Parts: sequence; C-alpha cells; structure tokens
Amino acid sequence: MTFFRAEDLSIRFGGIRAVERVSFETREREVLTIIGPNGAGKTTIFNLISRIYAPSEGRLVFRDQDITRVPPHRIAGLGIARTFQNNELFEHATVLANLLLGRHAHRTTGLLGEMLFLPGVRRAERAHRERAEEIIDFLDLQRHRDAMVRSLPFGVRKVVELGRALAAEPTLLLLDEPSSGLNVEETDDMAFWIHDIRSLRGITVLMVEHDMRLVGQVSDRVIALNDGQIIAEGTPQDVQRHPEVVKAYLGG
Repeated sequence: MTFFRAEDLSIRFGGIRAVERVSFETREREVLTIIGPNGAGKTTIFNLISRIYAPSEGRLVFRDQDITRVPPHRIAGLGIARTFQNNELFEHATVLANLLLGRHAHRTTGLLGEMLFLPGVRRAERAHRERAEEIIDFLDLQRHRDAMVRSLPFGVRKVVELGRALAAEPTLLLLDEPSSGLNVEETDDMAFWIHDIRSLRGITVLMVEHDMRLVGQVSDRVIALNDGQIIAEGTPQDVQRHPEVVKAYLGG
C-alpha cells in the first residue's frame, strides 16, 4: 500500500512555475524533511498537500486514495494535519480550547443535538476533552492548560500548535518549519517531541525545515529543493554534502 506519494506535482502562479514536476514518496512511520533556500517551493508543496492550492499538473495519493481534488475541509478527516510557519492559533482562547478545535474533524453530532446538549453530545464532548487532556500531558503543557494563548511565550505557542495538529489524530503530520523562532533549547525540545510522535504514536512526519541541526537529529531522509525542483535526495549527511545543494545555498 502506498502511504503517501506526490506524482509530478506542478503549480504556476501567473507565468511563474513555483513547483515543477516534483515526485516523492513518504514511507509509513518515517520522518522525511524537505529543505531548500527561501523561495524553493517547500511551503507551496505543503499547501498543495493541504489542498489550499490546486496543482496545475500531477496528483497526490494518500493510502492508495487519490486526494488531488479532495476539498480542503476533508483533508483532516482523512488523517492529514499540519502546523504553519507562523502560528495560526486563536490568541484569545485558552490552550485547552485551541486543542479542542483540533477535534473538529472527529465531531459526529448534529446541530440540533448540540443545541439541546443531548446525552450523546455530552458523551462525545467528554471523549474530545479526554483526548485533548491526554495531548496536554504528552506535550507537558499542564501548567499552561487554562492560559490564554496571547499570554504565552512564542516557544510555548509552537508546542500548542503542534498539540492542536495532534488533536486531529493524524497518521501524516506536516510540520512547516517547527523550529522557526525557537532558541537552541526549545529546538532540542522540538526534536524530542518529533521523535516521540513518530516512535510512540506511529505518526509519519513530513517536515519543512531550515535548521540543519534539527534536520540531522530527526530525519530519516531528506529532499532538497531549488527553484521548485528536486536537486538531491538521501540521508541528511549525503544531501548536505551534495554539490547542487551547496551551490543552491552558497551560490557559485
């Protein structure tokens, strides 16, 4: 069974081709990282997978299902969740409330039942809260549980956004620059969470990242992009030494 595969993905914005015939596979329970200089097309690929953008060419296959034309609001329900380079949290809500929003894809109760708060709705609400509380424990967010997100340090917000993505119970987790804005200690903590997400929860991770130290710590394989095309693929060490990758980063 194919876990996740991108086939000849291309997208144009006007006359500019941002991604050009990109193909790769993600194996189950691995951490695959996409690297490249600014403007290489990394986040654009995430936006294609999330269905924020529709590809001009190519297709996306997840668990042997073609998801190329699946509506964006159905992606989380299929088992794909993501974080964003810039935190996309509800700042005037608590940490717990933000995590509960991640449970939206698993809500099965109807509007009338929720308005009347029927027994089935109460049972479902308890189950969602238990799941959110379990993630709070997993990510050591207990002391921030009832804090408003706007009052939290940036590094903690990054962990909250990770928690919200986990609340959706994904089998494929897209992490868009998880170390962006973090200090060295916070980046080491993020590496710890990524290891546990893969090893303890069995979640496959597809990551976009600039911090090569984090890339080397957590990645099984690395893909390097430049100008919307793959220029190298392999282990973190092999890709970092690849002449085309060195040229893309340093020029020449």
